[in-house]
Amino acid sequence: MSNTHTHNEHTCVVGLGWGDEGKGKVVDLLCPHYDFVVRFNGGANAGHTVYVGDEKFALHLLPSGVLHADKQAVVGSGVVVDPIALVDEIEMLSQRGIDIDGRLHISDRAHVVLAYHKTEDLLSESAAGDSGQIGTTSRGIGPCYADKMRRTSAIRMSDLRNWDLLSSRVRAVADMKRRTLSAMSGQNVAIDAEAILSELKPCVERIRPLIGDTMLRLHDASMDGKRFLFEGANGSLLDIDHGTYPYVTSSGTTANNVGNGSGVPARSIANVLGVTKSYATRVGHGPFVTELDNAAGQRIREVGHEYGTTTGRPRRCGWFDAVATTYSVRFGGVTEIALMHLDTLSGFETVGLCTGYRLDGQALRTPPSDCSTLERVEPVFEFVKGWSEDLRSVDSYERLPETARNYIQRIESLVGAPVTIISVGPERTQTIVRNTRVVSAREEAGT
Repeated sequence: MSNTHTHNEHTCVVGLGWGDEGKGKVVDLLCPHYDFVVRFNGGANAGHTVYVGDEKFALHLLPSGVLHADKQAVVGSGVVVDPIALVDEIEMLSQRGIDIDGRLHISDRAHVVLAYHKTEDLLSESAAGDSGQIGTTSRGIGPCYADKMRRTSAIRMSDLRNWDLLSSRVRAVADMKRRTLSAMSGQNVAIDAEAILSELKPCVERIRPLIGDTMLRLHDASMDGKRFLFEGANGSLLDIDHGTYPYVTSSGTTANNVGNGSGVPARSIANVLGVTKSYATRVGHGPFVTELDNAAGQRIREVGHEYGTTTGRPRRCGWFDAVATTYSVRFGGVTEIALMHLDTLSGFETVGLCTGYRLDGQALRTPPSDCSTLERVEPVFEFVKGWSEDLRSVDSYERLPETARNYIQRIESLVGAPVTIISVGPERTQTIVRNTRVVSAREEAGT
C-alpha cells in the first residue's frame, strides 16, 4: 500500500542561524504553492516580519500563511500558545481586513503560556545575574516548556474546552508557582490566579472554536494530496539539542522536530529550505565567532535595520559564518538555501566570510559543543571583492553584479547546498528565485 505522504512534496523552512534570518518573507513568498502552512515549534518569542506592498505585518504566533486568504494555517502540538497574545494577533489582522475564521486551526495538544510563566522567566533571568543570563525574550516560553516536561503543572489547549476544570487547574498551579518562586527568589512573589482567569476568559471564548485535532486534519489533507509548508521558528543554532547551549531556545528548531511538533512524519518532507542572511546576526547573550564590534558591524545593523521584531533589541552583527552554517545544513538535512539581505552588503569594498575555526592553533571542523570553548575560537576570514550597485531592482540572478554572484557561489561551495532564493529587498517582489524544488515541484508533477 503506497503512502500518499511521500508524493506531496511537503517543504520545511528553517533558519540556519540564531533566528531573525527572514523566514517570514520566505514562507510568505512560497505560500501560493502550498495548501497548508504549519507552525511546529516555539511560541510568541518568534518574530516574523512580512511586507505586502507598503504594509508591514509582524507575526509572532500565527504562521505567515494567514496573510493568504485561500490558505489553511495550523498551530501544531509543538508550539506553546499564549492565548492573550494569540487573540491580540487575530484582532490585529481582523482590523487590517484579514479574517482567519475557518482557516486557523490550533492543536488541542499544544501547551498554554500563562502570566506566571512570564513572571518565572523574569525571575530566572534576574537570579542568574549578568554573567549567567541567557537573554530570553521574557515571553514565558522556557518555563512553559519546562512545565510540559514536569507534566503535573502543565495546561494544554484541550483544557480550555472546560472552563470549570481550567479554573481549578489554574488556581492550583498558580498557588504552587507562588510558593515555589517566593522560596527560590527570597521575596514575596505575587501571582493572582483570579486576575489571570479574568484576563483569560474572553480569550478562551474567542479561540475555543479554533482548537481541535490538527494531526488528524493534516493526515486527511495529505491523503487528499494537499501540500504542506512547515514554518520553523527561531533558528538552527538555537536548537535545544544542537544549538549553542545554554544560549538556546526551549524547542527543536529544525525539520527534525516536525514529526513531534505537528504529528506529520518527518520522512514526508521532501525539501528543507534553510534561510540565512548574507551576513550573521545574533540577539542576546551567547558566543558569536564572527561578530563585528566596529564600524562595519554598525553599518550592517543600520542598513539592514537589524533590530528585533519581538523585542526591538539591537542585533549583534558579523560576517557570514560558513562553519556554523555548514553545521546547521548538515544536522538539519537542508537541501537548498535562501540567502537574505544581499542588498545590505552593497557598498562594502570587500565582504568577509568565515571559512574556518581555530582553537589554540588547531583547525576545527565543526563548532565546539560547550560555549566556554566556543568563546575562545578564532575565525579564519576570507575576503572577496564587494559591489557598489543597489540591488533592490535586480530581478534575475544573471543581472546581479559579477562580484555578488561570486560571493553567492563561494557560499554554495563552502556550505554544500545550492542557493536557490536570493532576497534583494524587504518586499515580496524583491526576490530572485532560481532552480528550486520548493516552488517548482508541484508544477513539475503536472498538478
